[in-house]
Amino acid sequence: METTIQGPHGPIPVRWYSPPVGAAPVRSTPIVWVHGGGFFRGGLDLPESHDVALILAAAGFQVVTVAYRLATVSRLRLSSSGFRRSPAVHYPVPVDDVVAVVREVQRSAPTGVILGGASAGACLSAGAVLRLADDGADALAGVFFAYGLFHAALPKRSAQLRSRLQGKRRFAHTPTLLNLTNLHYAGNRTALAEADAFPGGHPLHLFPPTLMVDADRDSMRASGGQFARELVAAGIALDYHVLPGAFHAFLNSPHDPSFADGIRLIIDWALQLSVRHP
Repeated sequence: METTIQGPHGPIPVRWYSPPVGAAPVRSTPIVWVHGGGFFRGGLDLPESHDVALILAAAGFQVVTVAYRLATVSRLRLSSSGFRRSPAVHYPVPVDDVVAVVREVQRSAPTGVILGGASAGACLSAGAVLRLADDGADALAGVFFAYGLFHAALPKRSAQLRSRLQGKRRFAHTPTLLNLTNLHYAGNRTALAEADAFPGGHPLHLFPPTLMVDADRDSMRASGGQFARELVAAGIALDYHVLPGAFHAFLNSPHDPSFADGIRLIIDWALQLSVRHP
């Protein structure tokens, strides 16, 4: 079911997935799931959004996916009254959208909400955790991230990681290009330093129990691994996995064996979490 949730920047399209009747015991802890796409592309029909949500729903969870506003630049557009310049979209708009959806889902989730995201969606979800904590909201039962980029600048990649990189993303996910993508989302260099824009390197002690699933052959694992170490140093209960041989965005490829492996880790972790939040 597709609806909208009102946010500070207007309506936010969302898609609700309910567990099929009789498929699995229905869990009382819903999941808000946020797709990736480099902050500037993607939507609710991505396999990373739709297919993942279908499988999570089949495991007994109500799932809400989020069509947050994508980062754009200002453009001249022709309207009936002539040329007009469309406003740019940058931080904090996308994370504002995610926060608004979580708050709305929280209203009918007395046992808390599980928040998850992939790639850029993982960064937005992590930023939302800090925003919700600052607001005094404590209804996040847990968070999970797949192959996220959490730092404004990609941490140094080890020689071992660089040796694992293959395929087109070996050239598309260089530190320079990833850092420019982050700047496009942030809108300016000052915003890069905001904790809810890129939580890496900021205090993380208010995070709930966390699952992280990284891809072996992924430049962004430099950020994921560093973020995992920061969470552990902050005393957060963390499950961290690197899928051998996996590439970035494996949840966008349902026929990739890594898709099934990653989904299984997420479901097992979420089921254990829902037992603690019945």
